[in-house]
Amino acid sequence: MNTAAAGAPPCAPPDFNPRKPKLTLPMLACDTHAHILGPIARYAYSPARVYTPPDCLLTDYQKMLATLGVARAVLVQPSVYGTDNTVMLDAMGAAGSVFRGVAVVDDAIADTELARLNAAGVRGVRVNIVDVKDRKPGTLPMAELTALAKRVAPMGWHMEFLMHCDEFPDMDRTFADFPVDIVLGHLGYMKTDRGVNDPGFQALLRLMKAGKAWIKFTGPYRITTQAMPHADTNAFAHALVAANAQRVLWGSDWPHVMVKSAMPNDGDLCDLLSAWIPDAATREQVLVRNPTQLYGF
Repeated sequence: MNTAAAGAPPCAPPDFNPRKPKLTLPMLACDTHAHILGPIARYAYSPARVYTPPDCLLTDYQKMLATLGVARAVLVQPSVYGTDNTVMLDAMGAAGSVFRGVAVVDDAIADTELARLNAAGVRGVRVNIVDVKDRKPGTLPMAELTALAKRVAPMGWHMEFLMHCDEFPDMDRTFADFPVDIVLGHLGYMKTDRGVNDPGFQALLRLMKAGKAWIKFTGPYRITTQAMPHADTNAFAHALVAANAQRVLWGSDWPHVMVKSAMPNDGDLCDLLSAWIPDAATREQVLVRNPTQLYGF
């Protein structure tokens, strides 16, 4: 059994009893951000991980989706497995054509392996800029990122970044000619007390207006300074929708790894959509049409 490593503390499990949301989601709604973890007795975690999660299995996740009324999903490779995408791919295979994936790969990955991932339903690569040792804030390895982007572009993939938008006030210029679209999570992953006029957030809005970036409405508990319903996130959501509603996605961020505050219930998190996107037609755009386009459902 693979147990917690030194420096990789255990993190709390999600609420395995999701409540049915008050909001009725449209048919073919898609959760674009979730992780499958374990079983720990079968799949080894990376020794370089920074946390040790409990088992959060495909069956647990599918129960949550059914309770919320979500028909499709995108699994994102979690950092605890490094570049070993086996758990994600096994879950995608078991779930079938209603699932897609975003993988983490090594720069030296073979073209044949990229083709295998594509055939399995992977539609993008994830790059973690936050948990990088000795990285200077506000810097990106653009030469390496561009080289990888050029390799995945022919397959129609995107590049998803875990990054804080407030570190990059020139983001719109940095990615203006990038070979693929980029995707950012957590409404830009910037603490709300910095305000919507923060230069990095404004650069993100410009990149969205140009049709080069997508944003995921995920993990409000990672950016808020307030308790549920995290009302301080609403202004950010409204600004992002106004910038380009055709580039907005939604995700549960299940199983909410490394949440330091009270563990949220997924039904309550789903209901935040009512405040973030009050218009039903726009919610349908965000929950159905946008993920259909980006992930090729």
